[in-house]
Amino acid sequence: MFFTLFKKELFIEFRTKEVVLSMLIFGLSIILAFAFSSNVSKVIVANYAPGMFWVMILFVTTLGVHRSFSYEKEFDAFSLLVGSPIDRGMIYLAKWLSGSIFLTIMEAIIVIPFFKFLLIELPSNFLLFSMTSILINLAIMSVAILVAGIAMRASLSEVLVPILFFPLVSPVIIAATKITSGILSNDPYQLWQIWLLIVVSVIVIFVLAGYTLFDFITEE
Repeated sequence: MFFTLFKKELFIEFRTKEVVLSMLIFGLSIILAFAFSSNVSKVIVANYAPGMFWVMILFVTTLGVHRSFSYEKEFDAFSLLVGSPIDRGMIYLAKWLSGSIFLTIMEAIIVIPFFKFLLIELPSNFLLFSMTSILINLAIMSVAILVAGIAMRASLSEVLVPILFFPLVSPVIIAATKITSGILSNDPYQLWQIWLLIVVSVIVIFVLAGYTLFDFITEE
């Protein structure tokens, strides 16, 4: 059943491409705003680049996760989904993994323009940067999907999602900034491993919470 739900999420998005395209366009707009408004030296930009990157991802995720639930809000399709004889926790897991995939695809497209427009060097250990980014994406989406599920039935869900999401995900964004800064500076793993452990902890806690509580969150 999980794979059926997972394929449904992927099929809808790859057919319409609304979520990835909206996230991509929004992300490129933020990059251009950063690039044309930062009239400082390359050293200062490089120091602030990790924070700027993950703040951009934060705003892009907010847009993407809201649109991912907009499909079910049309014609009250989500009520039909939760009324079907399936474990509602599987709905959370399917949306979490599919959302992480869409966020990773968007990052893969946007990471090169981000570094090029800001005139800073790409990470020398790009494989390590990519692997940690995937872990961070999983942590961000584990929080985002849970928050979007809570706010989905609200009349002003587009306002409620960022209000709930930003405070909860702030530890992940701080940890992501520290991890990326350490990788860009070629710091030893021991200097930023604690931040990676925070990211892994958030994944475990929120995935377990989402799987357990999604049954209650989706009640009418």
